[in-house]
Amino acid sequence: VPAAAVGGKARAPWPPHPIIIRMEVKLDKRYPLDATVEQAWTVLSDIRATAACMPGAAITEQVDDTHFKGTVRTKVGPAHMQFGGEIEVKALDAATRSMQMMGKGADKAGSSASMDLAARLEPGDTPASAVLVGKATVVVSGKLAQFGNRLLVPVSDAMLAQFADNFR
Repeated sequence: VPAAAVGGKARAPWPPHPIIIRMEVKLDKRYPLDATVEQAWTVLSDIRATAACMPGAAITEQVDDTHFKGTVRTKVGPAHMQFGGEIEVKALDAATRSMQMMGKGADKAGSSASMDLAARLEPGDTPASAVLVGKATVVVSGKLAQFGNRLLVPVSDAMLAQFADNFR
């Protein structure tokens, strides 16, 4: 606001700093698979194959053995978003059939998201089945966080359910 507009005194802009909305969602899921643990491990241990199971996700570059770049396209409520980001494979353990990875990215509209994911495979009810167990912490900020739990949790659940269907 120009000083002349407020009686000759300068005023600080309101709000004094941008308001950043940040939200965290924790997910703990189990998905039965119609595949043996060994068959499922073939997919889970291949980051490109795992990414191909995630709706809207694509690996665009492999930086080294544990670092990748990629994109994720998704729809949350009325908003269509495309995130560009990075994935780091923190652990990949064939003995325990488990992996841990961290993904983070941003879109051009100012939203950002990160996900810390731990996944493992367990034997299923039959020798020909397995269970994919995943725990994730997703942190979003910006426009995406404004949608709140009311939209983010169902969208996350739907994406993970579709991931598990594609994984099968």
